[in-house]
Amino acid sequence: DALQSPEGPHSRILGNAPVIERLRETIANIADTDVDVLLIGETGTGKELAARCLHDFSSRREGQFVALNCGAMPEQIIESELFGHEAGAFTGAAGKRIGKIEYADKGTVFLDEIESMPLHIQVKLLRVLQERTIERLGGNAVIPVDIRVIAAAKIDLARACQEGGFREDLYYRLNVVPMRMPPLRERREDIPELIQHFLRQSVDEGLPWKTIDGLAIERMKAYSWPGNVRELENLVRRLAALYSQDNIGVEVVEAELAGAGEERPSEQPSNSISEA
Repeated sequence: DALQSPEGPHSRILGNAPVIERLRETIANIADTDVDVLLIGETGTGKELAARCLHDFSSRREGQFVALNCGAMPEQIIESELFGHEAGAFTGAAGKRIGKIEYADKGTVFLDEIESMPLHIQVKLLRVLQERTIERLGGNAVIPVDIRVIAAAKIDLARACQEGGFREDLYYRLNVVPMRMPPLRERREDIPELIQHFLRQSVDEGLPWKTIDGLAIERMKAYSWPGNVRELENLVRRLAALYSQDNIGVEVVEAELAGAGEERPSEQPSNSISEA
């Protein structure tokens, strides 16, 4: 069973919340297909982790996993990054350059924050998705590419289409298999397991072993986690690195969360139970 195998998504995506069980099941079911996937979730929910699972548990695992953050790149650069260019295609293009899509041939392209992709490049990406070919900037050759595309967005792309910020035809082409990445506040019962995982990772990186007492864990379960799992990971690493005591109490956690700018704890769902 790919879902439960040591090399399956169960080994990468931790937690026992129903939303996480469903996520792992979806990954196991579609990983070894070529369908394009759209991951939707807030910052820090693990979209790249899910994309890597889809690649690593597929027949494309021997190919490249090429990640590009569309929101972290100037508009004048992103086109060349995606499609490559020929020598002389623009000022400063001294030689031919292979783009991310061509480099990912036989593998997977992960386009993070795709909502930030300029509209004129969305048109070109749609053509790639439909025809599985690219043209380098400044070139005439049509180059076939064998790729799977996984896109990720932290906003509602359907609404972005209505507001004119995203092409509707590209949205429908990407949205073959939509996967929602749940925020941490919807899976609070997983927080103790995640804390232990990040504590073990800290030890592997040379930090001293720490324990976190029950009240402190309950306080962390009640927090709203606007930065999601990434914020929890950062907090656990900070606790391991900065505090001399072996056992971290609730006062330390309160001080750290207050430093994060939280005004008050969010209400904890009544059905939340500890899996620790």
